[in-house]
Amino acid sequence: MLADWSAECSPDDPTLVVPWSDPDCAERHFIDLRENPYELDSLPEAERFPSLRDALRSLNSARSPVFTAKCDSWPVTDADGFARLHAEFGVGDELDPDLAVAAHSSYIDLLWRDRSLFASRHQHEHLADRLTRRAVPLDLPFALLESVIRPALLDLTTPQEGFALSLYVHALGTDAGHAEANWSRALDEITLLLRSRDLVPTT
Repeated sequence: MLADWSAECSPDDPTLVVPWSDPDCAERHFIDLRENPYELDSLPEAERFPSLRDALRSLNSARSPVFTAKCDSWPVTDADGFARLHAEFGVGDELDPDLAVAAHSSYIDLLWRDRSLFASRHQHEHLADRLTRRAVPLDLPFALLESVIRPALLDLTTPQEGFALSLYVHALGTDAGHAEANWSRALDEITLLLRSRDLVPTT
């Protein structure tokens, strides 16, 4: 699997605010799936993509070290997005372009439940690095993980400033169904890595 991480934490970069709501669509707003797991059935993204639904269920379960704030998943159809993924994967160099004619992508914004971890950019960098190193050996040659550290403002009980991790999972395939299947497998594997007990560094 291809994997990399970066940080977008400059004053000009956007901050993830939780809870959030979409001013243009009242139906789009933050749902705390830890407290309301049955609300998962109301998410259109989860209904369309069972692997995303399973990932959200797992990442918001009681034993998960994280919870989710936002997500989406989509087949890549725009030329610019497809060209960028081809460049990332080295299509035409390491991969046969005939095996990579479709793509599927998703993102999930995650926040760590541990308050000290949530507040520490340094620990987020360690976590993103560990996640990347564990993802690379996975036998998923048509999948790409991009992890982005972002500033976050969490105000569910009291205001807290910290950081979030945005996970972008992309996959290529011979057609749309194959690309989605490759993406689904990659998302399943990344979810397992996030739930693994040795991901969070001990102090």
